[in-house]
Amino acid sequence: MLRKLFGPSTLITAAFIGPGTVTVCTLAGVRSGYTLLWALLFSMLATVILQEMTGRLGLVTQKGFGEAIRLVVSQPLARALSIILVLGAIVVGNAAYEGGNISGAVLGLEELTLPLSFTLGSVKVSLAPALIGIIAWQVLRSSRFQVIERALVILVLVMSAVFVTTALLVQPDLSALAAGLLVPRASAGEWLQVMALLGTTVVPYNLFLHAAVVQERYKTASEMPMLRLELLVAVLIGGVISMSIVVTSAATLYGNETIASAADMAVQLEPLLGSWAPAFLGLGLFAAGISSAITAPLAAAFAARGILGWDVDRQSRRFRLVWQLILLLGVLVSSFGLNPVLIIQFAQVANGILLPVIAVFLVTMVNQKSLLGGYTNSAWQNALAVGVIIIALALGLRTINNVLQVIG
Repeated sequence: MLRKLFGPSTLITAAFIGPGTVTVCTLAGVRSGYTLLWALLFSMLATVILQEMTGRLGLVTQKGFGEAIRLVVSQPLARALSIILVLGAIVVGNAAYEGGNISGAVLGLEELTLPLSFTLGSVKVSLAPALIGIIAWQVLRSSRFQVIERALVILVLVMSAVFVTTALLVQPDLSALAAGLLVPRASAGEWLQVMALLGTTVVPYNLFLHAAVVQERYKTASEMPMLRLELLVAVLIGGVISMSIVVTSAATLYGNETIASAADMAVQLEPLLGSWAPAFLGLGLFAAGISSAITAPLAAAFAARGILGWDVDRQSRRFRLVWQLILLLGVLVSSFGLNPVLIIQFAQVANGILLPVIAVFLVTMVNQKSLLGGYTNSAWQNALAVGVIIIALALGLRTINNVLQVIG
């Protein structure tokens, strides 16, 4: 029974517990203490609601999310616009997210003090993004892809367990923690952080990935209860990990505005690991960055295969070309010489802003009787989904407005 609880949905948690989650949740605790825990709670609920729909779509139809859009939208112009919109969102979102993944792995390598940069004239050149890209490329094309990925996921889970244990050791203020969890509030300057927390948890590309991978384990609609149970378990685990990172940083780093490296973030683990904290977090960020750098390009390739109607396998030229493009864009984004922490935070905000676009397509698909028959959304499922979209859209507009005011 225990093995059944860790199925395709576990990959979703492994995808969002990456360097973005570690960085964004650390910054949330540093800047706002426990105040923004409510944003993570909402993100967990939104993840369960949306991932249940895409998992149900994949199970009942045995098709991917992209394939469903192509089948339902039959009018040529509408289909073309849908393809352009979805592919645009996936390419932009995944390229930004991939840049954040690779930047997170670079943060980890820097903390492990590997000599991967040199000065060319007055310009500092880093080889780290290219090295991370090469490692991810080799894993994606390897015939031992799943074995390597499992090893990386194990390292990420070990890092996560350390955060949870540390959160218990630091003895957080329980009344402040409860208030942050249950009372939605944010100052004008915190909305960008709220959007980043949403974007690091409810990852748009996971909606495409989940619909594709559930087909490898589940074959009949009678298995729906098991799918829903393992999804709840996976999201609960991911949420506890994310909240633990906020708690540890709030308890140990609150008010410290100089978070620019893995060493700065590692201070929150010193109550448990002492002087080993920087090296441990460096290794954890490296593993998390590589594992997430694998799933993002793969999800983009699944999305493109489905919505463009390609009848191809993972080793086909077109499928490989898509994930190679996303990986290359991620390496380029990470190579701009910007602060990796800023790149990671921007990627999560971009994901949060793109989420309503993808969610609207998903809700439309799971209300099609031609696809799901008697497994379409119920009235209460639609109400929950529309609520998530409205809140995500409102957060996105609020964030954009705040950014424009700062620029102006």
